Amino acid sequence: QVQLIESGGGLVQAGGSLRLSCAASGRAFSRGAMGWFRQAPGKEREFVAAAAGGGGSTVYADSVKGRFTISRDNTKNTMYLQMNSLKPDDTAVYYCATRQSLFLRIEVASYDYWGQGTQVTVSS
Repeated sequence: QVQLIESGGGLVQAGGSLRLSCAASGRAFSRGAMGWFRQAPGKEREFVAAAAGGGGSTVYADSVKGRFTISRDNTKNTMYLQMNSLKPDDTAVYYCATRQSLFLRIEVASYDYWGQGTQVTVSS
């Protein structure tokens, strides 16, 4: 079993920054690709960013490119999402997820394990 626990969400003004963390346990963290997704009220869960297993390539949604940065620290079994220049449209519950394959994917259905989510609210 893999357990993922997000933290770091909160309330921030537009233009501000937050860093989300996702602590993983249960298997070798570095093997699988990991991703961040978000879900706003009344909307479907959407892809935000992903990183390939073992380090290496990353990919971002167009809406966050240049503002968000995904990173991982395999020594701490933790993944991060640094969010800068936040906008009210970034308000959502943010979820981290991992998959058994090391290849990154952007589809929700491609991920095997999910955290419980952390709320991010950006005020205007």
